[in-house]
Amino acid sequence: MTAEPLPERVVARLRPHARSLVRPAVFVVLVAAAGGFGFGVFQAQLAWVNVVIAVLVVVLVLFGGLVPFVRWLTQRYVVTTRRLVVVRGLGTRTRQELLHSRGYDVTVRRRGLQGVFRSGDVLVFPGDDPAVVLADVPHADLVVAVLHDLVETYEARRRHREPDWDEIVGGPDRPPWGDVHHRS
Repeated sequence: MTAEPLPERVVARLRPHARSLVRPAVFVVLVAAAGGFGFGVFQAQLAWVNVVIAVLVVVLVLFGGLVPFVRWLTQRYVVTTRRLVVVRGLGTRTRQELLHSRGYDVTVRRRGLQGVFRSGDVLVFPGDDPAVVLADVPHADLVVAVLHDLVETYEARRRHREPDWDEIVGGPDRPPWGDVHHRS
């Protein structure tokens, strides 16, 4: 009798902490203020300077504000009942999947202000493969606890379904090793 596998459900969808967008947002506000000041100073005197300022403001907003936002938006982590999925990239998309059935070790690393915001880098060590880093995840301790629970639950289900070593070696009718009696 084999148990039917449970359907895969999404447990959590995560992104890096939004705190990483504060610096680009402040940068965009400062560039816009400086561009407005530049337009006010060089209003109609030098038209080419206004064009240079406008182009400079657009380039700085694109590279200082939009690029970090898109980079943040394209990183996501999905925890399901069967696996952990890490997706990165916009042009070149990288997708890593770690099955809970393979088991792995999980660690939290905190740097700087991550402890104040209860975030951290979750390091997942899947055996001999290189570590997978979930960078600056909000509520890192909760993420680690959920990952531990999912791996333990999968291991318990596997142990429940698989026969133990004695059943494999001696067959289902053979008694356990401690109860072996010799027949005369």
